[in-house]
Amino acid sequence: MIHLTGLLLLVAISPARAVDFPDLPPHQQVDVALDSHVNVLNAHSQLQIEKVTQRRRESGEYEFTVRGGAYEDYYFNAGGNEGYRDWEVAIERPFRLPNKMFIDSEIGAEAVARGENGLGDARHEASRTLLQLWFNWQRERAQDSQWQQQVDLLTQQAVMTEKRIKAGDAPRMELNQVNAARALAGIASQQARLRAELAANELSRQFSAVKLPAETATTEPQAIDGELAHWRQLILKRNHELGLIEAETRLQSKLSERARADRLPDPTLGLRYASQLNNNQRISGVYFSIPLPSGQRSATADSAALAAQIAADRELAVRARLDADIFTAYTRAVNNYRIWQQAQDAGVALRQNAELVARAYSLGESSLGETLVARRQALEASLAESIARIDANEARYRLLLDAHQLWIDNDQHEAH
Repeated sequence: MIHLTGLLLLVAISPARAVDFPDLPPHQQVDVALDSHVNVLNAHSQLQIEKVTQRRRESGEYEFTVRGGAYEDYYFNAGGNEGYRDWEVAIERPFRLPNKMFIDSEIGAEAVARGENGLGDARHEASRTLLQLWFNWQRERAQDSQWQQQVDLLTQQAVMTEKRIKAGDAPRMELNQVNAARALAGIASQQARLRAELAANELSRQFSAVKLPAETATTEPQAIDGELAHWRQLILKRNHELGLIEAETRLQSKLSERARADRLPDPTLGLRYASQLNNNQRISGVYFSIPLPSGQRSATADSAALAAQIAADRELAVRARLDADIFTAYTRAVNNYRIWQQAQDAGVALRQNAELVARAYSLGESSLGETLVARRQALEASLAESIARIDANEARYRLLLDAHQLWIDNDQHEAH
């Protein structure tokens, strides 16, 4: 009992494990492919820039300045003139006011948050692209497979027709019709194979770490659980694009606050030490200076305030677009599953009908035209069923991806 309790506790505290789906590329390949995508690499570099900029903001841009000089003074009088050697040295540095230091620290933190969300968004968009290219390739392969099956069936039909011709039960023109139909099916198969090769090349070009399998698993679609509100909450909870625009809004707000604070210039403090009259007189002291503000500082603050307002308006626009995207993704996933169910029912019925008509033709109870029409209808139904199945699976995976429930990043313990 103690061992069982410990095992359950270990499972509960263990990080989420990567889950492989049979009709998707292996999770390990996906991780490598996404991490090496050019947009993700650029976003990672941008995050490092934001971290460096954060250090610069926290340390400030002011530095110590050392001033020095040597002079020779001459005093003229009736008896002649007398010269004295003088020198002085000073060190000074501008100092940020305390409120500006705090604002700069917050600006750096918001910039890093923007970079982190930018990296997450770049990875998410790369995941979307990978998912789309993967299913584009599957669609073309499915069409090639269906057309090749049609070629095989028409080849069998040609053999049957030759037997009937030899038996004197069918004219020779029927063999020409079958051969023509088989040739057209072969052309369609070659065209689909070409499109599949092009789709595979595009997928490999952008994501070279993903190895295309010789055969892909056929997975039946699953119904979408939950209402639209449930999926909207899941998607918006950890949406990187929304986090990115929110961080940008906060950053621009802090920059505006910093510009307002900069209306009061920072003072410069210095220490001075001087020697005069050939070291007979020593002078030491503290001095300060402060710029007199002009209209430029007010204009800069007004410009920063407008930039903050623009960022806030963009956030509203992004929220509205995301809401529309979520509705589209959810509606497409739900309806594509229903479409696949209808296509499956139609495919089963038309394939059974094609078999019955073909059997009737072999017995001389049906014409070749009726047989070819039935074969064509069965093919179209099978193609529609295959495409509907792939569309339903892609729509569901896209919804899971947007909800961060697909392709979990083990390093960050979250999905993208």
